[in-house]
Amino acid sequence: MSQLRTVQVLGGGSAGSSAHVGSLAAGLIARGVQVTVCAPAALERAYGFSAAGARFAPVPRRADPASLAALRAACADADVVHAHGLHAAVRTALALGGRRVPLVFTWHTRAHAEGARRRLLHLLERRAARTASVVLGASSDLVDRARRRGARDARLAPLAAPLAQSAAPVDGDKVRAGLGAVGRPLVMAVGSLVPQHGYGTLLDAARAWRRLDPAPLVAIAGEGRERAALRRRIKAEDLPVALLGTREDVPELLAAADLVVLPSRWEARSLLAQEALRAGVPLVATAVGGVPELVGDAAELVPYGNAEALARAVSRLLDDPAERDRLAAAGIRQAAGWPTEDDTIAHVLSVYDELAQPLGVPRTR
Repeated sequence: MSQLRTVQVLGGGSAGSSAHVGSLAAGLIARGVQVTVCAPAALERAYGFSAAGARFAPVPRRADPASLAALRAACADADVVHAHGLHAAVRTALALGGRRVPLVFTWHTRAHAEGARRRLLHLLERRAARTASVVLGASSDLVDRARRRGARDARLAPLAAPLAQSAAPVDGDKVRAGLGAVGRPLVMAVGSLVPQHGYGTLLDAARAWRRLDPAPLVAIAGEGRERAALRRRIKAEDLPVALLGTREDVPELLAAADLVVLPSRWEARSLLAQEALRAGVPLVATAVGGVPELVGDAAELVPYGNAEALARAVSRLLDDPAERDRLAAAGIRQAAGWPTEDDTIAHVLSVYDELAQPLGVPRTR
């Protein structure tokens, strides 16, 4: 019996979508599916898709003719093409050019824009939603959005963040000493330094924490275009905030933290929220997008952009070890009920089978 042939297409590739494709590719290959991953070369170096047995086809994120031709060639023999992210879905639809091959679009996250860019974003969302055979939304609000944009078939996807590899126990005191958080609370945030991650609000809240004794250290792991502006504010206002840059030891940083904060404008299934709850670290997050359905009552939720509410929630938890312990235990219980990687792969395979059968492709095993 011939193998089902799939192509996984990534655009710029956020950490969450890239990790998902890596997990998905490995799981599909283990189940006898042929997998080609199309993505910028930097993502192959970072995630090693070919090491899992996938064929890797470097395709720049640009939508120029050469990039589209490379993507078209990679999809030439595919039974199902699966695009991850809005821009990847639009580029893939252009590359397929009406070919009779099913296109699955996993909508991992939302972009935000104003004015003319907002109208363009609306058009891109309509194009992606209407072209795809099936849209898989990472959160319920993305499923609703896909339907509003004209999707023929939009479903909630049980996406699981890959579990971190087991490692030696974390020496929390050593990690905290390296950050300068000895004898004071450590509050961690992780994510690229871009406006939608809400770090301006986090810095506003940090002004209030200067009055605490001892004042917590707020450590932000990530890089991005807002770094210079954030650094100027931290210096000018003498805020207890450290910009750590890109870090390879995020699990260790989280394990050493007293609290994790997620001040984003919007998230679907936040990778940071999942890592924090799995690690039993109390989480304060904005009540946006898919966050409430992801964390349930296992995190402290605050409105987006409300620095006062964020400051109060963090201050209260730092002053209440028993409540932090309750949230930590609740987080571990909540995480135990999330879909596993096997659940995710089985769901995607069922979608592929459903789409490929009318075309005469053998059912996967």
